[in-house]
Amino acid sequence: MSCAVFFLLLSVLPMGHAQTRALKYAGVNLSGAEFASSKKPGVLNKDYMYPASTDYSYFAGTGMNVIRLPILWERLQPAARGELDPAQLALVQQAVARAKASGMYLVLDIHNYSKYYGYKVGGPEVPLATFADLWRRLAVIFNSDNAVIFGLMNEPNNISASEWAGAAQAGIDAIRATGANNLILVPGALWTGAHSWHALTSDGYSNATALASISDPLNRYAFEVHQYMDADSSGTSSVCVSETIGADRLRAFTEWLRTNKKRGFLGEFGTANNAVCNTALQGMLAYMENNADVWLGWTWWAAGAWWNTSYAYNVHPNKDGTDKPQMVILSPQAARATR
Repeated sequence: MSCAVFFLLLSVLPMGHAQTRALKYAGVNLSGAEFASSKKPGVLNKDYMYPASTDYSYFAGTGMNVIRLPILWERLQPAARGELDPAQLALVQQAVARAKASGMYLVLDIHNYSKYYGYKVGGPEVPLATFADLWRRLAVIFNSDNAVIFGLMNEPNNISASEWAGAAQAGIDAIRATGANNLILVPGALWTGAHSWHALTSDGYSNATALASISDPLNRYAFEVHQYMDADSSGTSSVCVSETIGADRLRAFTEWLRTNKKRGFLGEFGTANNAVCNTALQGMLAYMENNADVWLGWTWWAAGAWWNTSYAYNVHPNKDGTDKPQMVILSPQAARATR
């Protein structure tokens, strides 16, 4: 394209569409490795599974460029501050290789809800040094592989905002001490809900206040939130509150990001396939795209070969290879965001 044509296009396109990329990441959670979490370690391909290479290639073919891979801390590191389990590590490395072979990024999601063997991170049983040790080891292995994104923890809960802020900072510090420059995703307490970002936890602090002082010498981090559109934001219902609820529930968090010069990532969201939810979903995706100065991207919940076909949020392809209904919305949005 000539410079003259390029500037002509800029002059006629709305500013929100003049940029070459609205968001950097768009994809799905590929579940399976975190299944049967009560069985530690469990049996591979009986209690839990890792995604097949065809799962990555399918979603790459829909225009998506990132997979969030939920994994269990206890399977990966059976003993606190001990060596990573060689078999589990090999499975994680295989997942990274499969994602990269499909031209995708991969988020390593420690899917543990701020607990290790049921004990709270930062408590006497699981001191911050134990959490930091996990991330130090992972950072050494995936040091500066920019296809690998570090998701510190899935949905911290039953932990105060200030306690969690201390744990998150310990994880960041451990990663950066290795020299790794990978992007880090930092969740909040209260299940890291966007809608509850300003809600107070037991210590009288909110995520908005406790996490504002998070620091990273490389400034290569984003705050990961999750947001569902049912009445209690739990993602357990097929009924969305309204056609605008997706964007509405992101608004206050988005304003906080902009005010504090931070970036956000929507690590989980999902809806059933119905008229109200489809409109709400389109609105949520458009809202992030229109606020791409602070939003990095999103990963839908969920996909994975072991989900029951009756699960309303399941977007894993049907056995005949056809798409789930929500992909009619997700695929064009992903393709536009990652072009």
